[in-house]
Amino acid sequence: MFTGIIQSVGLIQRLEPRSGDARLMIETGKLPLDGVVLGDSIAVNGVCLTAVALTEHGFAADVSRETLTLTTLGDLKPGSRVNLEKALTLSTPLGGHLVSGHVDGVGTLLERHEDARSWRLRIQAPDEVARYIAHKGSICVDGTSLTVNRVEGAVFELNIVPHTIQETLIGDYRPGTRVNLEVDLIARYLERLLLGDQAANPQAPGLTLQFLAEHGFVK
Repeated sequence: MFTGIIQSVGLIQRLEPRSGDARLMIETGKLPLDGVVLGDSIAVNGVCLTAVALTEHGFAADVSRETLTLTTLGDLKPGSRVNLEKALTLSTPLGGHLVSGHVDGVGTLLERHEDARSWRLRIQAPDEVARYIAHKGSICVDGTSLTVNRVEGAVFELNIVPHTIQETLIGDYRPGTRVNLEVDLIARYLERLLLGDQAANPQAPGLTLQFLAEHGFVK
């Protein structure tokens, strides 16, 4: 688990293809590696990876074909900058929100403009992810915990303060940038709980207004 508070921006040193998947070698920058041991989890652009080798200034992680396909990690190359966060502990301040490091989909930045000292971002989410994004709810973008300011269909808007622009990848974003999205854990599990017994039926239509009305959740 993570908090979505980025601790360092690292650099991809190498990306080694390995029989259909890949191994990443990552220089961790100011991320302290004291206390990190083999097998520990580190979030890379919001993707939970396992450290399989450690060096003085970085670590290596294997990335499965599934992860390369369903996240932006397949777009990385030597020199790419990445957001990094070590897994939280019981003594870690929960400054963001609970983040699993399991990406729900890849979004695309549509627009970026300045608003005083902040930036406003508009991001297009995949249709299947949009239903989990709520006004003033939490969302994780490339591992960064952020608050949703506005939602219009599958497009949501964020306000990014100067510190976040400087300390994360967001300062590199341009229209067309692809970003990893993880929705709030509560939204994911609430949907499954509301489905009840229908959750076990792969042919069930999912959570619809008709379903909610039939079960007394809406009138």
